[in-house]
Amino acid sequence: MKYRHLFFDLDHTLWDFEANSRQTLETLYHSLGLKDRGVHDFDLFHKNYMVHNEKLWERYRNGFIRSEELRWKRMWLTLLDFRIGDEKFARELGMQFLDMLPTRNILFPYAIEILEYLTKKGYQLHLITNGFEKTQHSKLSNAGIGHYFMEVITSEGSNSLKPHKEIFEYAFGKTKASRAESIMIGDSVDADILGAINAGIDQVYVNHLNIEPEVKPTYTVYSLKELEGIF
Repeated sequence: MKYRHLFFDLDHTLWDFEANSRQTLETLYHSLGLKDRGVHDFDLFHKNYMVHNEKLWERYRNGFIRSEELRWKRMWLTLLDFRIGDEKFARELGMQFLDMLPTRNILFPYAIEILEYLTKKGYQLHLITNGFEKTQHSKLSNAGIGHYFMEVITSEGSNSLKPHKEIFEYAFGKTKASRAESIMIGDSVDADILGAINAGIDQVYVNHLNIEPEVKPTYTVYSLKELEGIF
C-alpha cells in the first residue's frame, strides 16, 4: 500500500456546495420575501452570489479579508446587484444562510460508497478544509459521513489556509502521517493541488467540471468512483 493517509477536501469534492447552497438560498429567497424587496430573479441572484462568494473566498485564502467579512459581504454585494443597500439585512441573510447551509446533505455521486470502500481497504481518511470549524462538522454530521474521518483539519482550527503549507504541516502533526504515505484528494487546483505540491505530497485532482488544469497533478479523476482505480 503506497499511501496510508488520504486527506480529502470537503466542499466541491464530496459535499456538493453548489447544489446545497442553491437549495438554501432558494429557501431563504421565499421565507424572507426577497422578491418583494426587489430581487426579481432568483436564478440571477444565485448566479451573482456564486461569483461574489468565489471572489471573496479567494481574498480570504490570500489573507486580505477576515472570515467575518466573507460571511456577510457575499450577501451584501449580491444584494447591491439588485440595488438593495441594506447592510443589516445582508448580515441577517448571511447569518441565516450559515445556520441553514450545513443542514443540507447533498453529496456527489458515489461519495458514501467510495468512503466505505477506502475504509474497508484499511486507509486512514482525514479532511483538510478551508471551511469554518462549526460549519464543516455540522455538514459532516448531517450528511452522515463524519464517522469515516479520523481527523478533521479546518482552516479555523489550524490557523492557516490551503494552499499554504502550514495547514498541511498541522495535519501531519495531528495525524502522525509522513509525506511519503500521504496524498491530497480535492477539486481545487489553487487550494488542494497547489497546496499539496507546496507541502511535498502527491495529489488527486477530482475534476468534476472537466477543466484543463494549469498544473499536472499526480492523478486526475472525473468522478469519485474512479478513485478505486488508484487505491
